[in-house]
Amino acid sequence: MSAMTRFPEFRFRGRRLACLRAEKLVFAELDLAFANGEAVVLEGANGSGKSSLLRLLAGLLAPSAGDAEWQGAAACRYLGHGDAVNPALSGREALDFWRRLWGGDAAAVAPALAAFDLMPVADVPARMMSAGQRRRLALARLALVPAPVWLLDEPTIGLDSAARAALERALAGHLAAGGAAVLATHVPIAVPSASHLSLDAFRPDMAAILAAAGERPAA
Repeated sequence: MSAMTRFPEFRFRGRRLACLRAEKLVFAELDLAFANGEAVVLEGANGSGKSSLLRLLAGLLAPSAGDAEWQGAAACRYLGHGDAVNPALSGREALDFWRRLWGGDAAAVAPALAAFDLMPVADVPARMMSAGQRRRLALARLALVPAPVWLLDEPTIGLDSAARAALERALAGHLAAGGAAVLATHVPIAVPSASHLSLDAFRPDMAAILAAAGERPAA
């Protein structure tokens, strides 16, 4: 990201959010707020709804209850479990595709590759890259065209310590420029002044819900 980039003011506030997946209530009564320069690390057991919350923030899911409000224009960059890397394209070609899609400058490709130490394999087809290199290539998209909000689902998958350090530097620069980040990770990662949100605290008490509805839980 250019050192000159500074994002305009924005804020997200979610109140009493709930998420229903495959007819199962994943979380309920969840409050979340963040704005410029803030990071939130999502924690919780598998199945607690971390990925679902990130998809909700990205607009890929609608909350089944509650209010989600954005103030100010805040484009998001969402990185899920998959790398979304075309195996036939080289790293350079892949990033050039994304920067053209997002209306970026061709000059941004080389710095994005360098930020995640991909210059040595920049012209290698993705099918010949290691899993860690493909993950770094996915992360390099974040550096192509600035977007205020990064939504990262297990971004450290397949990364060694050097690559995790590169991600930490990218996050620090993004937050310093007034961006925001919400990420889910099981691997400790240094994120400046991050708040932590455990989704285990919002796991629905299904027995209580069924009792209130006059039903018995399945044996």
